[in-house]
Amino acid sequence: MELMKLAAFCDGDAGGNPAGVWIGDAFPAEERMQAIAAQVGFSETAFAIPHGESWRVRYFSPEAEVAFCGHATIALGAALALKRGDGLYPLTLNHARISVEGQRANGAIAAALQSPPTSSKQASAALVDAALALFGYRREELDPRIPPALINAGNDHLVLALRSRAALAAMQYDFEAGRALMQEQNLVTILLVFAESDRVFHTRNPFAYGGVYEDPATGASSAALAGYLRELAWPHGGAIDIVQGEDMGSRSRIHAQIGPEPGGSIRLSGTARIMEG
Repeated sequence: MELMKLAAFCDGDAGGNPAGVWIGDAFPAEERMQAIAAQVGFSETAFAIPHGESWRVRYFSPEAEVAFCGHATIALGAALALKRGDGLYPLTLNHARISVEGQRANGAIAAALQSPPTSSKQASAALVDAALALFGYRREELDPRIPPALINAGNDHLVLALRSRAALAAMQYDFEAGRALMQEQNLVTILLVFAESDRVFHTRNPFAYGGVYEDPATGASSAALAGYLRELAWPHGGAIDIVQGEDMGSRSRIHAQIGPEPGGSIRLSGTARIMEG
């Protein structure tokens, strides 16, 4: 087995979201995988083993297993490119089949994944009120062009779009209250978003569900957001760029390509770098 630490969705040579990548011949026991993820301490660690013509992958946060993690998949694609060579790698998850592509070029490692199918539904008024209270926002601070919704690309997320970048920068919440709300509602994250333009978005992603105050780059929620914008007939022009982690000092960049098929997979791409230690 081998355990690597990489940052995914980097901004040049900096930023990105750290992830653990464990590659072996057979999975350890669930308790052991959970313990490894807790010891690594990153928001997720991906565990991968050969599975026929594909790779079987499971994801663990420091506190729980999650069905899908975008940044850890990008990190896995980079790790596979480094260890097995550039190429497209089919992945079998707990509830979906996806793929990740890794490529080395000019000293950098690029990776792209195809997300699980996307979906969305209206969020209840009670849930929206609870989330607004958690962050101290008012309803008039929400951007009506992107209504609150439950969005999914492998996991459930609540999206709240804000009218101003300043409101996004001011995000804060009580961690234990946030964890209780997310676990009660089975929300892997809450996605806060500001639309700078039709194709550029700034996001923040509280992840108390998994024991992390905030993620600097979150592929699963970014894919879900891209799918939701497609359902809203947002003028995305086929792709959006997402800047995340800026307010926590780890600026990250995520590129999402949006196909025309309703509910179809989103292609997320970015770069990765090996972390020291």
